[in-house]
Amino acid sequence: MRLDVAVREQNELGEGPTWDPATGRLIWVDILSARVHTYSPANGRRTVMATEQHVGAAKPRAGGGLVVNLRDGIGLYDRDGAFRWLVHDPEPGRRGNDAAVAPDGALWAGTMRYDEAEVGGSLARIAPDGTVTPVLPVVVCSNGIGWSPDGRLMYYIDTPTRRIDVFDFDGRRALNRRPFATVEEGAGFPDGLTVDADGCVWVALWDGGALRRYTADGALDRTVALPVRRPTACAFGGTDLRDLYISTARTGLAAPHPLSGSLLVLPGAGQGMPGTAFAG
Repeated sequence: MRLDVAVREQNELGEGPTWDPATGRLIWVDILSARVHTYSPANGRRTVMATEQHVGAAKPRAGGGLVVNLRDGIGLYDRDGAFRWLVHDPEPGRRGNDAAVAPDGALWAGTMRYDEAEVGGSLARIAPDGTVTPVLPVVVCSNGIGWSPDGRLMYYIDTPTRRIDVFDFDGRRALNRRPFATVEEGAGFPDGLTVDADGCVWVALWDGGALRRYTADGALDRTVALPVRRPTACAFGGTDLRDLYISTARTGLAAPHPLSGSLLVLPGAGQGMPGTAFAG
């Protein structure tokens, strides 16, 4: 499988690639540098927007602009760049991390503590009007979130557990949590994930230098070795949703690979699913 460099960068903690079909561009964040990046593969155009706080995730809004999972809560950027808080809930030592938009247009947003304390993180559902519904009040490092093609299953990662878990999903609630797959010791830690049109779950392995694809029944059927040690997340993009983009990090590495922090891409890796924009 051919690996290309989409954007050569030195992101400290690149995360959360997301395809925005309305603008034909990929969105991702550099959490620790407080930056939101975009890339248009059709013409190579890039933008970089600074945020006032560490930003764990940025997703497109249905009416244009972005919803962002910041240190102190959930914020909204309008098309013109104007900012306002949707949920302002600061807690010392905590920040937003990965997030995803459910099929109904709600944001599922995770948090973690900077010191990665075992009881410091959470997962919550944020409705378009800003109503917050706690889902998992106690996690360590809330990470990858995704839904099956029929919307009846939700996948979730709390990274230190080494597990990808699966829930039944009724359109608003995640129920009946159970293990879907486990990453063995020495192979890295599961970080961000995406689900393809076949119902397979692709997972980036932090400190594992690889992506894995698990079939819908949890069987490992593909491993893609990467030159970088810390891939963080992946998402299908491009007009036909067949190219798999991979965000990467260089933070904490004494001698990072030259591509650490870049946005990588596996052309023609599979078939992705159209995403949903945040309805708020």
